[in-house]
Amino acid sequence: MPQVAIIGNSTWGNTLAALLGDNGTLVRLWTRGESEAKELNQETHSYFSTHNIKEALDKADLVIWAVPSQKLRQNVILAKSYLTKPMLLMSAAKGLEVDTEKRMSQVIAEEIPPNLREQICVLSGPNLAKEIARGLPAASVIASHDITIAEKARAVMKCANFALFTSDDIIGVELGGTLKNIVALGAGIVDGLGLGDNAKAAFTTWGWTELVSLGVALGGKTNTFYDLAGLGDLIATCATNVSRNHYLGYELAKGRLLSEIHASMSQVAEGVYTTRVAHRLAQEHGVKLPITDIIYNILFHDLPIEKAKIGFQRMIESYH
Repeated sequence: MPQVAIIGNSTWGNTLAALLGDNGTLVRLWTRGESEAKELNQETHSYFSTHNIKEALDKADLVIWAVPSQKLRQNVILAKSYLTKPMLLMSAAKGLEVDTEKRMSQVIAEEIPPNLREQICVLSGPNLAKEIARGLPAASVIASHDITIAEKARAVMKCANFALFTSDDIIGVELGGTLKNIVALGAGIVDGLGLGDNAKAAFTTWGWTELVSLGVALGGKTNTFYDLAGLGDLIATCATNVSRNHYLGYELAKGRLLSEIHASMSQVAEGVYTTRVAHRLAQEHGVKLPITDIIYNILFHDLPIEKAKIGFQRMIESYH
């Protein structure tokens, strides 16, 4: 029986733990606090929770970090003393580290011993955790520089209602799941402004096109961005207010302050961090992102929503 350690008592971490545990996999979920672990273990779950990192990682075949992107590095540091060569090491986070502009697989690689780096893989796709937790079908992609590592991880995670595919384009898969959050923020703003589905469709199409150009400049393959971990994830995230990023954009359009929205949310909207990093990366690589620039200015330079509305409308009329 495969054993999986999940680092992070997040919604996604708990959902993955239940998904794999219900399939007969031995799952240990690590929580930062002892009280959290005890509370989870008092509930009916198909997995075990512990606040002891060594216990969580003991004899694990696969280690999954399901934590916010800006917290990944410190969580890898906590775990690295207990990682061993046979373990598959997976990031289930979608983001870019603000200070370093690194993808999550790069963050892991920087913190673990060099002989373990070939074991790194990532999980990304249209995975709204609440739907998966309800038992609804979903699909995702596991990517690694070495396709055999992705295939091994796929075998460990194989279960009903969760179709898994593999890729050797780890850059494209990671960036697809990350950059789409910027478009989701914008789609939420468009919905909040009441511009309609036609305008949102145009915005989403052009917003994604320009971000794909950034992703390719950063080393991803074009086809990856129009597959499950790119376009598929984009559709899921932009089409529903279940998405944290769409929700945040919608609330911004209604006049709420970013700080106020953040304070009211129990989970992280990764698109805010990603917009900051993508704006910086675009300048470094000479890629023009006019739609992303508007979102960036709303988030970080107090661009009034009414001016953003005019900007969106003009862009729809003149974009080519």
